[in-house]
Amino acid sequence: MTLLSSKHSFTLLLFLPLLFIHISTPSTVFAADRHVINFRSPNLYPEGIAWDPKAHHFLVGSLRHRTISSVSDSGVVKTLISDTSLLENVTVLGLAVDSLNNRVLAVLYAMKPLPPFNALAAYDLRSGHRLFLSLLPSDTAAIANDVTVDFKGNAYVTNAAGNFIWKVNDKGSASILSNSPRFTELPVDPTLPYSFCGLNGIAYVSDGYLLVVQSNTGKMYKVDAEDGTATRVVLNKDLMGADGVAVRQDGVVLVVSPELGKMWFLKSNDSWGEGAVFDEIDLDLEGFPTTIALRERDRAYVLYGRIREGVLGNSERESFGIEEVRSEKEGESVVWLFVMIGFGLAYFLYWRFQMGQLVKNMDKKIN
Repeated sequence: MTLLSSKHSFTLLLFLPLLFIHISTPSTVFAADRHVINFRSPNLYPEGIAWDPKAHHFLVGSLRHRTISSVSDSGVVKTLISDTSLLENVTVLGLAVDSLNNRVLAVLYAMKPLPPFNALAAYDLRSGHRLFLSLLPSDTAAIANDVTVDFKGNAYVTNAAGNFIWKVNDKGSASILSNSPRFTELPVDPTLPYSFCGLNGIAYVSDGYLLVVQSNTGKMYKVDAEDGTATRVVLNKDLMGADGVAVRQDGVVLVVSPELGKMWFLKSNDSWGEGAVFDEIDLDLEGFPTTIALRERDRAYVLYGRIREGVLGNSERESFGIEEVRSEKEGESVVWLFVMIGFGLAYFLYWRFQMGQLVKNMDKKIN
């Protein structure tokens, strides 16, 4: 057994913070390569994505097919649901997994020249059987867009053209939850290519409210999930072209803009009366990133469905992508947190070492 001198022991303690960081810091902080999934499916052009935590795969919709497909981590694509009873060329847009009820909710929309068609469908996740098809009522222009679900099985769907929110209960009964004047009180620049697109991405927060973003104004709204009361969240910058939105378990909100090729990371200290963008990362603009999915450990993935290319209808494509996204600023913060913990541990151990030496010296003098 080798004994260390006091000098050598102190030197070892100085290296403890670095050792502590090496052992304790999550590998994702230092990993240079993000998880990228390339998958192939002829003319799929998916706009919506969701994560199925039980089957451990992603679900994606389709612009040109009446299908919901699963995509594995290795890029294997399987058609999970093919609903041929729907009108031909109906688009499957937003998706949400309702794990408690073992189903997936899909927003359905028919583009011109088809007759107007806005609906929410629920399918059993294992059998693929359709549980209900709920037509979404509207007296004005309507583009059913995105969907989220609460813990009771209620779904909430945005109307991008009419700027209101539908609510569909767990049995498929639909009504308008919120048609707040807050959604239309701000001017819209008519020269924007997405000026027609109002309320878009939506996410349910466990405290009983919704967060919804508006593409053509870049605003975010907090909406009561019971009575539909809406307030505008005060942000430090506009989220122009905002599309998909997701809320992590730690309360951080992620918003993606396919028009700008951006992802924003936002925080709030007052339950979204106010919020702030604390990081912004660039995405592949050509891939037209529309939506975000969160999987285990709050890992965030963005979908590159190239939907704009598909809408133009003048191309054929087989390859699409799903890519993990992370905030470098958050990674830096985690590193410094472990540095401070490491130095604190080193100081504590050094203090214990010194006290041990003091006790030994006192024992020697007494004896």
